[in-house]
Amino acid sequence: MVRRQLPQPAELLELMQFKKPELNAKKRRLEAALTIADLRVIAQRRTPKAAFDYTDGAAEGELSLGRARQAFQDVEFHPDILRPAAVVDTSTEILGGRSSLPFGIAPTGFTRLMQTEGESAGAGAAGAAGIPFTLSTLGTTSIEDVKRANPHGRNWFQLYVMRDRDVSYGLVRRAAEAGFDTLQFTVDTPIAGARLRDKRNGFSIPPQLTVGTIINALPRPWWWIDFLTTPKLEFASLSTTGGTVGELLNAAMDPTISYDDLDVIREMWPGKIVVKGVQNVEDSRRLIDRGVDGIVLSNHGGRQLDRAPIPFHLLPEVVREVGRDATVMVDTGIMNGADIVASIALGAKFTLIGRAYLYGLMAGGRAGVDRTIEILRSEIERTMTLLGVSSLEELEPRHVTQLTRLVPRGTTAAVEA
Repeated sequence: MVRRQLPQPAELLELMQFKKPELNAKKRRLEAALTIADLRVIAQRRTPKAAFDYTDGAAEGELSLGRARQAFQDVEFHPDILRPAAVVDTSTEILGGRSSLPFGIAPTGFTRLMQTEGESAGAGAAGAAGIPFTLSTLGTTSIEDVKRANPHGRNWFQLYVMRDRDVSYGLVRRAAEAGFDTLQFTVDTPIAGARLRDKRNGFSIPPQLTVGTIINALPRPWWWIDFLTTPKLEFASLSTTGGTVGELLNAAMDPTISYDDLDVIREMWPGKIVVKGVQNVEDSRRLIDRGVDGIVLSNHGGRQLDRAPIPFHLLPEVVREVGRDATVMVDTGIMNGADIVASIALGAKFTLIGRAYLYGLMAGGRAGVDRTIEILRSEIERTMTLLGVSSLEELEPRHVTQLTRLVPRGTTAAVEA
């Protein structure tokens, strides 16, 4: 029998503790975002369709991106019990320097299109968090301005080798003179992938005003105010703009890129060099034998070859083959700190985030990038604590099982046998 009584005034007062309302709309919406997926929802609401789809989309049927994200979801963790991890150390040594977290910001093109603070917001947030920032060849902030935004942090430069080799060589020299310490030599873009969302949207640099874009912009006046009242959107490191993204990439890229180009850049670059876009074990070994400092397992965020290998699935085999000899990193599909923890457990030394960073940028500029890093940091720390590990070095392959949905079929000969 429940014994009932009149509520006591003192008890009611304890319950009536109202949270002070947050009057800053940006701060309010960012604090409400608890995951990267939440930031994506805010980004989509605040960004015109063409710019959002450029960030969010991938090549052709977008199978590579979907599979990469699914691979991280198909992870089973194996925690240790009664292993106190009250304080976790998320810092790591990567390519000759320290990073406070096991991830850095990946190179992204046309970044000021998403939100006008662009690469400066990313570099500043990375510097404040103590993680590396990577500037793309197709960035919309110059090498020198990124250095000014992140004067004491680690800046990396991503290089496309172009048809006009002298343009690429000039960028290498500028990045070295500005104190960038690592070069990402990208090899998976001999031509542009078929990014169908961009074609359907008529996406171009700079954006073109049409009836459709104007209608789409009406509920997003803040984006257009920012766009029209800030410096012209253009490639900061290149002189050519105008045309669809695919046309611009095809004009800049060169399908004849070869190991000879890698050797030339290796000779020019005084710092660490990693090759980004590696997608099999054989190329991993070949690159390490040619003296690169590291590789990034990546299918370009699913934006080049659709149905490409899943980088996270490649990771264990590549680490077994070359992990003792060079730094193995991974990107594509990372949307949660748990994805990063799983990658480190399976042998990656480091990871890179692209869309996760851009969702934060679109959701709130520099403050949104800070929020991205804060969310991922919290997820990494929580996952490590629940696994019973106090440092990244304690993570081991035994902590993770990669569950498999896509199992290769046997060859015709094997089936007949």
